[in-house]
Amino acid sequence: MQSIIRVAGHRLARPTRTAGHRLLSTVAFGSAKNAHGYYLSSSQRASVLMRASMARVHTTADLRAEPAVSPSEGASADLGDMIPTERIRNVGIIAHVDHGKTTLVDCLLKQSGALSGATMQESRVMDSNTLEKERGITILSKVTSLMYKDHRINIVDTPGHADFGGEVERILSMVDSVVLVVDASEGPMAQTKFVLTKALARGLHPLVVLNKIDRPASRPDEVDSELLELFLALGATDEQTSYDMLYASAKEGWCSRDLSVVASYVDAAAQGQKANGNMVPLLDAILDRVPSPRGQREGAPFSMLVTQLEANPYLGKCALGRVTSGIVSVGDSIRVLAPETGDVIEAGKVTRLFLRSGVQQIEMAQAGAGDLVAISGVPKVGVNSTIASPDVTTPLEFIPIDPPTISVTFSVNDSPLAGREGTMLTSNMIRDRLLREAETNVALQIVSDGKSESMEVRGRGELQLSVLIETMRREGFELSVTPPRVLFKRDPENPKLALEPYEEITVDVDHDVSGNVIEKLTKRKGELKSFVDVADKARIVFHIPTRGLLGYASEFKNDTHGTGVMNHAFLHYGEYAGAFEKTRKSSMICMAQGTATSYALNMVEARGRLFVRNGDDVYSGMVVGELSKDGTDLDVNPTKAKQLTNVRAAGKDETIRLTPVKPWSLEAVIAYINPDEAIEVTPSQIRLRKQILDPTRRKQNSRKRISDISHFID
Repeated sequence: MQSIIRVAGHRLARPTRTAGHRLLSTVAFGSAKNAHGYYLSSSQRASVLMRASMARVHTTADLRAEPAVSPSEGASADLGDMIPTERIRNVGIIAHVDHGKTTLVDCLLKQSGALSGATMQESRVMDSNTLEKERGITILSKVTSLMYKDHRINIVDTPGHADFGGEVERILSMVDSVVLVVDASEGPMAQTKFVLTKALARGLHPLVVLNKIDRPASRPDEVDSELLELFLALGATDEQTSYDMLYASAKEGWCSRDLSVVASYVDAAAQGQKANGNMVPLLDAILDRVPSPRGQREGAPFSMLVTQLEANPYLGKCALGRVTSGIVSVGDSIRVLAPETGDVIEAGKVTRLFLRSGVQQIEMAQAGAGDLVAISGVPKVGVNSTIASPDVTTPLEFIPIDPPTISVTFSVNDSPLAGREGTMLTSNMIRDRLLREAETNVALQIVSDGKSESMEVRGRGELQLSVLIETMRREGFELSVTPPRVLFKRDPENPKLALEPYEEITVDVDHDVSGNVIEKLTKRKGELKSFVDVADKARIVFHIPTRGLLGYASEFKNDTHGTGVMNHAFLHYGEYAGAFEKTRKSSMICMAQGTATSYALNMVEARGRLFVRNGDDVYSGMVVGELSKDGTDLDVNPTKAKQLTNVRAAGKDETIRLTPVKPWSLEAVIAYINPDEAIEVTPSQIRLRKQILDPTRRKQNSRKRISDISHFID
């Protein structure tokens, strides 16, 4: 039995357990505040003091029309000043991918006055990375702050994709609570479970925001029940299950604790009117429910755990983190302590202190315990290092992150077309770049055997690795990348038993294709856990080996005609599931170097699907297509040209019409590649090739069948 009663967003009936049964106990809560709060901010560099009424301001036009708040209503401290810990709130925004957390942060910043000018008109201002804007996802966690009711609210925006879960694990040491954003239509998903597990393990008490509540398919009561079941399944305490619930539309800029108020906002929007709402209820909930940071300032030595590194064009490397204890000022002497060992890495002085507000950095004279600041002056600092006063000798504890589950090998591009486009070509350049990436991205591991020029890169998923490859190719690198493979482990109790990573995959598909999806996942050793109807879709949950997901994304897109949604997250290491059936057809391999011709491609296309176009450069060992029938790889010559003679032909040449070729994307080629193939990556081209270009050596090597678990890692 399950019952949920809410008044003004508070849970008045919460579950307890007695003899295995779920009972109800009433808990009294204070009433929600109805008075509107006002924001008043200033900075040392601003020539105009921006004041805005939080009750009505949404856009720049509204801001100009709104009367300024009089100083008698309460003057705010300067944003760059150090304020008491009682007036600081550190909160993280966590959610599943595409549930609207970055849009929610944008809305809070705009309505609080932390953004101004051109940034008021931009969307997703926190996604500053080029790839983030192109893909519409958050890749790196971002820290910002705003002032509200004379309080400083530090906000950490986190990625929602499972491949970037290391960013979420890392920032939890910086915050005292989290805002869990859940889509009111989709409900809790795979990554929702992952981020909530990490937050509950830290003892944090989440605030829950049901976003996109104005959509016709929203189902707040059902989603609330699903969330409660998820909290209980994850072992949440009674205090954690008594979470506050707010209903929001971050895109429209309002939230409320009361569903009747939400209905009035939706009705106003349906009539073409602007809803008279704002984000004040969420800001008030943060002030009321998020505890102020702990930590002694006076009489305690300064210490700070570094959680992120930033590059400043003028100051070099800056270390971002939360001040754990003490007070630090510009010019103070500091030391960098290595994680775990406490060895002194570097000694220096604080040259600059920064606090981020909106998208700008505000310089500070000093900071104390509870502040989220960036420090410059110690260029050798790394993630998880401790920056502290000279009298501190013990490093701070850091949160260990989950281990990587797949790996690829980066090596020098040795194809006949190497060096034509890129500027970063040598193995030393590739190694240095990967090591720099590992300094800031702790979810990645770089492994070198010391014998070859290749580097093994271990990560969480195909998307994380493809983002790294795309970043490097835009920097001018040319690479050869092997197919992804999972990282196996040996059972500590039985060393002869192989363990492999398993993931929980959740798919939302139309009912008419659900049977095909279940069949494909079952062939990939997946175990069906649930099948439920959500709105007009079928939601299917599988537990499946990570190997079963490699290469499945393209099949899933074709099977569902592009309408399906697939999400997955790491679950645990389990027993080796055995070998898989072959899922991909054989390849057409180029046997000559030159330029592809339409005459040759027209004859080759009858054998299968082409990957190259007329005029493309090809070479021996390059994969130029996929056979329509399964079997062994077929050698073809796409460079053959029609022989011209002085003999007049009786017939007329037919017009050659080739099927258009879709260019490779990194995600598509990583999902498609076979174990004996490699990806050639250049600044403008992505090619598929065999790892062994010589056909004789390739045939000799094909006789050696190697199992997945013959290469153990760890």
